[in-house]
Amino acid sequence: MYILYNISLYGSIMRQFFDKNEVLGVLHGFNPWWSGRSYTCPGFRRLAFEPCRNYLEDTSLRRAIHLSGPRRVGKTTILLQIADYLIKNRSNPKGVFYISLDHPMIKLLSLQKILDLYNDSIYPQGKETFLLLDEIQYSKEWETEIKLLVDHHPGVRILATGSASVVHRERLAESGVGRWITVPIPTLSFYEFVQIQGEKAPDIPDTLKPSDLFSIPQKELANLAQRFRGLLPFFQQYLLVGGFPETATLKNTNLCQRLLREDVVERVLKRDMTALFGVRNINELEKLFIYLCLHSGGIVAIKTCADALGTSPTTVANHLTLLEQANLIYRLPPAESGGKKILRARNKYYLVDAALRNAVLLRGEEILINPEEMGVIVETTVHRHLYSFYYRDTPEIVYWRDPATDKEVDIIVRSPNYIIPFEVKYREHPKLSASSGLVAYCRLEKQVKRAYWVTKQDNDFGVTTFKELEDEHGEQTQFLKIPAHVLCYLLGQAEVLLWKE
Repeated sequence: MYILYNISLYGSIMRQFFDKNEVLGVLHGFNPWWSGRSYTCPGFRRLAFEPCRNYLEDTSLRRAIHLSGPRRVGKTTILLQIADYLIKNRSNPKGVFYISLDHPMIKLLSLQKILDLYNDSIYPQGKETFLLLDEIQYSKEWETEIKLLVDHHPGVRILATGSASVVHRERLAESGVGRWITVPIPTLSFYEFVQIQGEKAPDIPDTLKPSDLFSIPQKELANLAQRFRGLLPFFQQYLLVGGFPETATLKNTNLCQRLLREDVVERVLKRDMTALFGVRNINELEKLFIYLCLHSGGIVAIKTCADALGTSPTTVANHLTLLEQANLIYRLPPAESGGKKILRARNKYYLVDAALRNAVLLRGEEILINPEEMGVIVETTVHRHLYSFYYRDTPEIVYWRDPATDKEVDIIVRSPNYIIPFEVKYREHPKLSASSGLVAYCRLEKQVKRAYWVTKQDNDFGVTTFKELEDEHGEQTQFLKIPAHVLCYLLGQAEVLLWKE
């Protein structure tokens, strides 16, 4: 009965609103290569392009690929670049099918009905097909239909995007286990930002990683800092306008920020949250997001936040979950240390890109000389780079705070094989001493062999040790003092090496 009902409904919609030729006209509009028409394709490629291409061409991988990230980070562009690559290198143009599922007409049809029309009129079923689905969350029953395609049509290779993470973990757990592989696409790294600006890269080995710096002599580190000095103005611009490709090259900061507010923040809060998550009280959600902009990188006490916003703790907790699923914020839980359990755990939250904070709060170039503002922005930016770089290792990213002494460590990357703490001190001449929170944490966690002290000045560059942090073999924990722009650039460069492995 269910199948018959859907067929009847499909026929009813087709008769009342449009016929199949009108739908085909839309499909041809999305796929000009079917009829040999010209099309344009952006040249700059995000790092996620290569893993998407590799996974899509790997016929032994019986999975759909999910390209996940915030709005306006280049997901649609990657789909079109993949289409262009396939057309030019290996596939019958008609076997490459791109469709944006949030198109008003397309939203009235199920994915299966669209594919039936495609197979009947454009390209027969059974031949190798590359299905490029944009904004998959707008297609009803997408989980079931993708599952059936993966299970029963191995010749259909699927790459799908979703701005809001409605390819939820729990929904995939129900219908998609073993049928999806996710490729994250965050905002531009500083490394990519330099590339998209057309700026000359510093004269360094393209295999250099942050971990390599611990074994480089001090004189060579000073020389390395000199090579990076020309990137400092670009780093400041990056901190101001962020890593959204469309706005990264704009010279007008006010225009850049307006576009970010309209295309990213407002579209997610006022459209996605209502259409996809069923949120009714958008005002409460907006107030919470502004609160997070003001406190990016801060510890959020749910009750305190609820009292400040005039709402309930349950509402705040639910909205925090939705903002995380919508790819607007990252969540960091507190770290256990020394075997001690945390009785009242409070999470930290970072925006996915510091530029969203600047856009919402209307922060302009004046923030570049404000130490407090810059501390928040740089810490948010460093976290973005660490999240992206360590994503494939699936470690736990946490923070540490000792309530008895108020000592803390901003970000800790932790897995069964390593613990790497990062403390961000973006100000003039921060002093790393035996009483610093970073050193205190390393006393508790004997497994830490290397730690990062992220600074502002490029003369703060070198490795420091403390005699008290020496193991039974005489090996000391190493602390690398590293300028933020150097760390972010090298983390972005190292991402390229990871995706090539």
